[in-house]
Amino acid sequence: MSSAIDEARLRSLTPSVLAILVRRGADFAAAEDAVQDALLEALRVWPGDPPRDPKGWLVTVAWRRFLDATRADTARRRREDLVDEEPEPGPAGSTDDTLQLYFLCAHPSLSPSSAVALTLRAVGGLTTRQIAQAYLVPEATMAQRISRAKRTVSGVRFDQPGDVATVLRVLYLVFNEGYSGDVDLAAEAIRLTRQLAAAFDHPEVAGLLALMLLHHARRAGRTAPDGSLVPLAEQDRGTWDTGLIAEGVGILQVALSRDRLGEFQAQAAIAALHADAPTAEETDWVQIVEWYDELVGLTDSPVVRLNRAVAVGEADGARAGLAELAALDGSLPRYTAVAAYLHERDGDLETAARLYAEAARKAPNLAERDHLTRQAARLNSRGSR
Repeated sequence: MSSAIDEARLRSLTPSVLAILVRRGADFAAAEDAVQDALLEALRVWPGDPPRDPKGWLVTVAWRRFLDATRADTARRRREDLVDEEPEPGPAGSTDDTLQLYFLCAHPSLSPSSAVALTLRAVGGLTTRQIAQAYLVPEATMAQRISRAKRTVSGVRFDQPGDVATVLRVLYLVFNEGYSGDVDLAAEAIRLTRQLAAAFDHPEVAGLLALMLLHHARRAGRTAPDGSLVPLAEQDRGTWDTGLIAEGVGILQVALSRDRLGEFQAQAAIAALHADAPTAEETDWVQIVEWYDELVGLTDSPVVRLNRAVAVGEADGARAGLAELAALDGSLPRYTAVAAYLHERDGDLETAARLYAEAARKAPNLAERDHLTRQAARLNSRGSR
């Protein structure tokens, strides 16, 4: 058994092992530390001596580490009455509190960044170093963020009902971080959402999983060999992962059949229409606009209205798109880039070039800035001929 397989198995078992310790009476923060210790021990021991019951092994080792830490800490001796007997090693039982752990890590008292970090650590089983590398921050900074988050939720009752919408937003934040360091956060978000879908039968959980799969399927086509961004219309659709697309569409169809539409299902439906088009020219923009109408009704989000303006521009012409855009706040992220695109579609290349250059100055990252700068240069060179 390779260490890579061990790590994958370990990370899938992390939330249920942590949940068992908390259910037994362990403080969340102390339990999480103990589980991390058990994971490190498993990585050391399992390659040469794999256990017959991996979950039971982890529970036993983590519980012992928790007991050792508790007994060594004189300030916590009052908790000895909770843990004065160590359970005998054996099967960990079938009760799965994974869902409650998701709710706890996405508790509304946490900031979004703290909820994401705690979810990756406690539910995802990532180390503090891995999370810090993924978010490009110092390990000490991430350790402080996670420590504060653990202290915040330590007093929360584990049996309180949680808000699935908050959990989904946290997982979507993880997914949108994409890839950096040695952790593929998009793949990690998909893994955790699969796990949530297995524990919680809800159409919006399925909708988010479908959305992630459909977006992830296009990943290989999003960048050129030199690392530059490739717009959706210019992507080589032969690079898209047809297996992920088929899986995403299948999951979405089942979710939509339950007639409990939510925003992630609507977003997934839009992504499915893009994935279904053999070429950019064959995209069903009229139906995409209809789904954006549903999404606006669900969220009334200015960002959704901005994306809808692009779809209207494709379905009904650039002038119609610009009319939709005129009703929106010009300070919205990507507003200027959208305006540039629609003006180019309308034939006003001089205005489009100026707006592309302005959008480049506002771009949130280097790749997007470079792409917008190239668009401005392309139009300027065309105008000078």
